[in-house]
Amino acid sequence: MANVLTLKTVKLDQVTPRWWHRLGGIRTAIFYAVMIAISAFSLFPLVWMAGTSLKTAEEANRSQLNIIPEEAQWDNYTHLIEDSNFQRAYLNSVFVTTMVLIGTTVSVSLVAFAFSRLEWKGRNVVFALMLGTLMIPDQMTMVPQYVLFFKLGWLRSFNPIVLPGFFAGGAALIFLLRQFMMTIPKEIDEAAMMDGANPIQTWWYIIMPLCRPAIATISIFLFVGNWNSLFRPIVYLKQAELTTMPIYVSLLNNNQESPIPWQNIMAASMLFVLPVLVTFILSQRFFVEGITLTGSKG
Repeated sequence: MANVLTLKTVKLDQVTPRWWHRLGGIRTAIFYAVMIAISAFSLFPLVWMAGTSLKTAEEANRSQLNIIPEEAQWDNYTHLIEDSNFQRAYLNSVFVTTMVLIGTTVSVSLVAFAFSRLEWKGRNVVFALMLGTLMIPDQMTMVPQYVLFFKLGWLRSFNPIVLPGFFAGGAALIFLLRQFMMTIPKEIDEAAMMDGANPIQTWWYIIMPLCRPAIATISIFLFVGNWNSLFRPIVYLKQAELTTMPIYVSLLNNNQESPIPWQNIMAASMLFVLPVLVTFILSQRFFVEGITLTGSKG
């Protein structure tokens, strides 16, 4: 066996030119240079936004591209944080995102548990029908949803944004979590049943802790999607007291004399983007693990 492996190694070395091995250090340097260039290009908008948020109104509206301000204006952030409208919009975004995150995560995990761990008649047919909803564009359900919420009297409230999450909205999230749950051996469920656990206890105490990478993955998707959502709040809220951060940022340049206060807009945008960056950095390990393991068994 050792001789066979040796012969295979020699043949591979013979196929690869010697000059290719000699350029190993150069290839590594080129690879890192390309990765650094791509990273710098990707981070440029964020760096420009941070620099503009610390500029004066005159600097922010200059035609020249100056990333670093002449003198950092931290008052831009101080005045913004002291603004009651900003505080209300930020708290509204936190409330909406938190409620959607909790409701959707719990309901989606229950549905995924039923599709992956429980045996019931017609399970595969219902699962196929659920996946079929992924092919329905959001534009087709926009008007029927609006009419439904209007009939229920939910307009000008958080209900149209928050409550649908408690009914397992999101076939893609159910599919992702269901695929991850299918990688867990069924013997664990049988052992729990022998110990007297019912399906709900098995879901909460056994399956959910084992699905932490997948839960973290769908939580990131939900957090980013709802934190950055602009369309649904504009359609359903329509009230100043219910304004969320995307609406607040988009309205900063309204009712303002020229020039546009880019420094205020960028300061609000930085405070708006910061939770997303922190969330991804803290949960990056679980996110990558969840994406890697999901779908390894179907």
